[in-house]
Amino acid sequence: MTNRPQAADDEPQAADDGPGVGDHGGGVWSIPVPIPDNPLGHTLVHLIETDAGPVLIDTGWDDPASWQALADGLAACGTSVDALHGVVVTHHHPDHHGLSARVREESGAWIAMHPADAAIVRRTRDSDRRQWLGYLAEKLAAAGAPDSHTAPLRTALAQGGSGTLPGARAALPDREIEPNELLALPGRRLRAVWTPGHTPGHVCLHLEEQHPGREGSRDDARERRQEGGEERSLEGSRERQQAGRRGGRLFSGDHLLPTISPHIGLYEDPDSDEITDPLGDYLDSLERIARLRPAEVLPAHQHAFADARARVDELTAHHAERLSDLRALLSDRDLTPWQLAEAMRWNRPWEQIPFGSRNIAVAEAEAHLRHLVELGHAEAVPGSAPVTYRATG
Repeated sequence: MTNRPQAADDEPQAADDGPGVGDHGGGVWSIPVPIPDNPLGHTLVHLIETDAGPVLIDTGWDDPASWQALADGLAACGTSVDALHGVVVTHHHPDHHGLSARVREESGAWIAMHPADAAIVRRTRDSDRRQWLGYLAEKLAAAGAPDSHTAPLRTALAQGGSGTLPGARAALPDREIEPNELLALPGRRLRAVWTPGHTPGHVCLHLEEQHPGREGSRDDARERRQEGGEERSLEGSRERQQAGRRGGRLFSGDHLLPTISPHIGLYEDPDSDEITDPLGDYLDSLERIARLRPAEVLPAHQHAFADARARVDELTAHHAERLSDLRALLSDRDLTPWQLAEAMRWNRPWEQIPFGSRNIAVAEAEAHLRHLVELGHAEAVPGSAPVTYRATG
């Protein structure tokens, strides 16, 4: 595995051939739902049995083949779409939230999502494609994109470019997920952990129950009582509660994947002037997850894995290296975000990166620039247009 930065949500290599439905024990299943024409291959939709009926974590892409795969997968788990009680959405991206509306139509299930991502769903439903094209063209030009890159956007605008945006059919949630909330799932202890970075409202779900493969493990019990290499006393209700939240299993969405570094771009809102720091949010969220010490991580892509702490350390080092590389580039000369993206290391030469992936790459460069500014290691050159940055400190 390489942590080298890549464009387009890290454009992973093609997924392993078609995994089947997975029984993870303790009333937890995984269902691979295909993503059309995408090297990721599929989204792992998870099912949790509850006393009120089965609940899904994510639903998969809105496509007939994906819908059939979800229905067949539920049948393999011994249930069906119309039996579903609820849907918990880790984040608003279409490979996770795409089928939520149809699931609700077929079953009456509720849909829960963090309010920050619910706001994006609402904005997408209310936005016009022409408005978004204009915003994107101006944003890319301000980042230093050449006229040859923004020309297709401006041509689409001149030709009308009206209509709805992709994702305009996405379902609005019925329930909002609050950070640290223990979800109302009868018979289960599933806690929402807010993990912004990949999206502003991304959540992981921590199943605060003994891992079915680790029952009776004295070593695990001892590990949960340790912090910083020292034994902690578990006497007192507060300490016991904190210890109980460690271990278990973590449904990590796109926040923590076994070999892919998830895309960290900008939180796009054409109507907001707020300067956010998505990479800073992501790094903070990674550490929050590491402290949970889950016995197993069940991600939305690739495969389940153990040792969340080690994977967090890899991702933290990956972004530290990237920040160091960008600072070195800015020490040589002032650069625009576009010029930085051109100079960064990707999984292919810049000339071979397609149009849409270049837009994502520039957004990722800008997210890292914002974090460098937040750390005091870079600043925008006053009066520059397009904006250029220089190293400081």
